[in-house]
Amino acid sequence: MNGSHCQVVARTLAGQRPIDEQTHLSLSVLADRLERLRSQGGLFSAIEFSPHVQKLRRRCEPVSVG
Repeated sequence: MNGSHCQVVARTLAGQRPIDEQTHLSLSVLADRLERLRSQGGLFSAIEFSPHVQKLRRRCEPVSVG
């Protein structure tokens, strides 16, 4: 399933699929993996998502109403 999370996000960014629960799940899984990689330190600590993925993540963040 490793490649499929990347594929879901890539297809969403390309406009080939909608932003849906699978997109949210895939972004969450990839964010967790990125954090684990960053925790290794060294060169890994500077790795970030692309600006396009960062923008997509912001669109997928829950909004509190109250």
